[in-house]
Amino acid sequence: MEHEIQRVRSAFRSGRSRPLRFRLQQLEALRRMVLEREKDILAAVTSDLCKSELNAYSQELVTILGEIDLVLEKLPEWVAAEPAKKNLLTMLDEAYVQPEPLGVVLIIGAWNYPFVLTIHPLIGAIAAGNAVIIKPSELSENTAKILAKLLPQYLDQDLYVVINGGVVETTELLKHRFDHILYTGSTAVGKIVMAAAAKHLTPVTLELGGKSPCYIDKDCDLEVACRRIAWGKYMNCGQTCIAPDYILCEPSLQNQIVQKIKETVKEFYGENIKESPDYERIINLRHFKRILSLLEGQKIAFGGETDEATRYIAPTVLTDVDPETKVMQEEIFGPILPIVPVKNADEAITFINEREKPLAFYVFSRNNKLVRRMIDSTSSGGVTANDVIMHFMLSSLPFGGVGSSGMGAYHGKHSFNTFSHQRPCLLKSLKREGANKLRYPPNSQSKVNWTKFFFLKRFSKGKLSLLFLAFLGIVAAVLVKAGYY
Repeated sequence: MEHEIQRVRSAFRSGRSRPLRFRLQQLEALRRMVLEREKDILAAVTSDLCKSELNAYSQELVTILGEIDLVLEKLPEWVAAEPAKKNLLTMLDEAYVQPEPLGVVLIIGAWNYPFVLTIHPLIGAIAAGNAVIIKPSELSENTAKILAKLLPQYLDQDLYVVINGGVVETTELLKHRFDHILYTGSTAVGKIVMAAAAKHLTPVTLELGGKSPCYIDKDCDLEVACRRIAWGKYMNCGQTCIAPDYILCEPSLQNQIVQKIKETVKEFYGENIKESPDYERIINLRHFKRILSLLEGQKIAFGGETDEATRYIAPTVLTDVDPETKVMQEEIFGPILPIVPVKNADEAITFINEREKPLAFYVFSRNNKLVRRMIDSTSSGGVTANDVIMHFMLSSLPFGGVGSSGMGAYHGKHSFNTFSHQRPCLLKSLKREGANKLRYPPNSQSKVNWTKFFFLKRFSKGKLSLLFLAFLGIVAAVLVKAGYY
């Protein structure tokens, strides 16, 4: 493993990942891989998560193709140096911010969306000019294998390397120094990743999770709200980091919500949910048993059927849930939707703020003032009002957590920024040395006064103002050179 990492670092030091043309070529190759090997990729994803090919394509491949197309279009603009504003003392110099690659990046993918949550950050890392070690999740074994097989066939084999394995291999990887680590997964493992990174002062992006609340206001179209919530909750059998984890609503709405969700589930998956090609399964037996334990002592209003042999858990709704019970103490990450009654929006806000900051927050209401108030009064990684999950689909929005739900963000240009160092550059001339006497010893009150003027005085924009400032700079230089200090 050490040899592999050193090989990647040597490839990065060669400088070949930096040119814009090379980055575009690699991204085009990645796009070609998705298009040419679509069937192989879909077969792996469907095998890992009992997902239909149509769902695998719409939930994983479409997002990747859209992201690549965006980056191919915008990258020439993103890599360009951005001119920086100057003050009087530097107005004749060149000042700019130049994005530069961080170096060798480690991306640790997740199993719940094993293709998109690994390749999505890889796009940003390549776009920023980095070399990358890719560690897919071992739980989505088939996707991990297909990534290890396909990526070397399409991308530079020295700059982009897949390392497969389990806890032992990941632990060994984390002993090495990287220039950035992006991890997607649980908060518990996120702490381990951050601790390992701290030993090398390596910056991290942690895409974690948490219990994402969903408040339903009484002034709301319940049918629309419940359809959208059911879609986001039961997609991928609830194994989505930004799925609505639980509902907060007034007690009078509970039964209506249960009925609407029940009708929606029938609309989505038919009478026999177990036979629906659109309803997935829990990833493994350990997670199946963990989710089952969350049902103990709960009032099941709808669903609750299970089959251990196929790791099937039916879409389930719980009512009158006690906030102190187990199902409210950890991220569910499965098709169980608890409803916690609250008196009003204020109590919902208090409930949310008394807990760890979630990865997402959802609010459904016709009252725009209430929506704004709930957004302003809470904190979360992201927000979608009157829908769920859809903020993930917008590349112009950064995707990431806050507090225990994560740190840092990616998607679109935010991915490029995450994997870039914004390097400030000031290019000066060796001429005009007289003006520099303002900052050289010995100091004097006159020098201090001129310095205060140059740094603290604000002028309106415009050519006349710039000419006036230039004139003052010349006067200052003459005075200093003449010795008037």
